[in-house]
Amino acid sequence: MSWQKEVDEIGKRKKLAEAMGGPEKLKKQKADGKLNARERIAGLVDKGSFREIGQLGGAATYDAKGELKSFLPSNMLFGRAKIEGRPVVVQSDDFTVRGGAADAAIHEKLVQSEKLAGEYRMPLVRMIEGTGGGGSVKTLETMGFTYVPEVPGWDLMVDNLSLIPVVALGLGPVAGLGAGRLVMSHYSLLVKGLSQLFVAGPPVVAAVGEKRTKEELGGSHIHAKNGAIDDEAASEAEAFAMARTFLSYLPSSIHELPERKPTRDKPDRREQFLIEAVPRDLRHLYKIRPIIEAVVDQGSFFEIGRQHGPSIVTGFARIDGYPVGIMASDPMVLGGLWTAATARKVERFIDLADTFHLPVVHMVDNPGFMIGRKAEEDGTIRYGSRAMTAVYQSKVPICVVILRKVYGMGGSAPANLSRFKWRFAWPSGDWGSLPISGGLEAAYKSDLEASDNPKALLKDITARLNQVRSPFRTAEKFRIEDIIDPRDTRPMLCEFVEQAYRVLEPGPKARGFRC
Repeated sequence: MSWQKEVDEIGKRKKLAEAMGGPEKLKKQKADGKLNARERIAGLVDKGSFREIGQLGGAATYDAKGELKSFLPSNMLFGRAKIEGRPVVVQSDDFTVRGGAADAAIHEKLVQSEKLAGEYRMPLVRMIEGTGGGGSVKTLETMGFTYVPEVPGWDLMVDNLSLIPVVALGLGPVAGLGAGRLVMSHYSLLVKGLSQLFVAGPPVVAAVGEKRTKEELGGSHIHAKNGAIDDEAASEAEAFAMARTFLSYLPSSIHELPERKPTRDKPDRREQFLIEAVPRDLRHLYKIRPIIEAVVDQGSFFEIGRQHGPSIVTGFARIDGYPVGIMASDPMVLGGLWTAATARKVERFIDLADTFHLPVVHMVDNPGFMIGRKAEEDGTIRYGSRAMTAVYQSKVPICVVILRKVYGMGGSAPANLSRFKWRFAWPSGDWGSLPISGGLEAAYKSDLEASDNPKALLKDITARLNQVRSPFRTAEKFRIEDIIDPRDTRPMLCEFVEQAYRVLEPGPKARGFRC
């Protein structure tokens, strides 16, 4: 007795599954400039490492003799793989089968893939392309009934955000459930000109009177700016590279610490240009990214969310080989002021660093929260307070480097100041409850009105206050822990990171990740 016939049947069905939507659909996918689901997996993971689960799942028809007549595979592939030798779980939507519609999928595959990642503590990468939730209205006639909507596995997606790194790549038009899967991640992106994100696509939107192309409605340029996604990539290949890089800074799960990697960069490296990086004249701006690059391990800075809330720069880097989170004010954008969007960006980034045990280096030049009618309409104080709450709830060590301005309530947000203040300032530090230039005339209004020479008096008051605002006056009262030569920043940060990793502890946080 032999089971060869059945083994041959396995091979036959696997070949049918590998054919995906068939030659014509695959040809169209290629003509549209997109890789197919299996090519995407091959482009993302280590060569030969993918082990598919549920490959035989799909829709089959049989003849009168019970022989297989046709087979259409499910339009979601998933399985185990490795990225840089580390186990991961990969999902890949197959747009060649019913346009990736969920009604052509097997929901249990999505559920099992999320369970595998969470239970076995493996990072998850979702490669998403599809029309979303229940397919078309035409499906209802085929089914013969309608239903109350629910999303199978949504609870698992919520839980996984607090357990494992989750990356989501939008690699074509993504709508409905696919859109939800994309944003329910720690890092998401779209490909310029190739991918779009919508709650509902152009045909549905047209039905309510708004006619838009896919790019006009949900192109990457829209969502990278509004924060619905984190980044945009120039190509699918770049998207895969960005996903691998993002994961390289994080542990496989919250039950591990980030991995230190060898570096040839010296801890005591001192960049000479830093002593003049911040102009003496407060009206003159400067670029923050060269300063970041100067103090982290060379070539290690990976920026996240550049277009959203751009008055602060966020990303990952390594310092003496240790992974860290980086936040840095960008004075080139609104002078570094925190808008509502900036605050939302800070909140989410701090939660990310805290969830995966990354110490944070915060380089500060923050004149406070944005003011004015637009700021009030945006609810800036609400989102600014939420960002401060995230900072105060985080447990990872935060090192604050004050580059220049630190004013008002926003200026008190760099770290949890009720804990030990690992903080130092450059000589350019300038701080207070209000900028002297902005509050001076209001504070001395009656004196100036009574003066015979208000211009001279204003000049005299300004000179007196400029002496008081010296950072050395603050240091004398131990209101700033240290003032350093800017060229010593990297050595100081290397000391901080070494000590920070001594106290980091793996495990869950008291609260979940706020997506």
